[in-house]
Amino acid sequence: AQAWAEAERLLKGFDPETVKSVQAGLARSESEGQRRMLALHGGGSRDGLEIHPNLWAGIGLVRGGAGTALVGSHEEVAERIKEYAALGIEEFVFSGYPHLEEAYWFGEGVLPRLAADGLWRHPHDALADGSVLVPFAR
Repeated sequence: AQAWAEAERLLKGFDPETVKSVQAGLARSESEGQRRMLALHGGGSRDGLEIHPNLWAGIGLVRGGAGTALVGSHEEVAERIKEYAALGIEEFVFSGYPHLEEAYWFGEGVLPRLAADGLWRHPHDALADGSVLVPFAR
């Protein structure tokens, strides 16, 4: 519920004129991926933005590129990542809003669940010198 409340807070902060302007610019793109992103939210509609359980297309209203977000509890987000992994996806690029807080949230709550299922291991385990590449995720 907290994650969806945050998504709603972000959505309420999107100025309608900014959304309209961004969407118009993105509509000029020749990218097939961008065309598909625009189709997810009807080129600016704020309705029906949860396009799959825990998958929200709202951020695509104001930015180009990969404009979807996993929204939910630690367990729900881990379950969606497991679904992607089951399809053969091996690498992910994650970010969140606000960035630092979401990095800690993910590292403390999602990564341990993925590790327990053998889908993630800390980079420290692979380094001979003992250095830590992702200190928040230990």
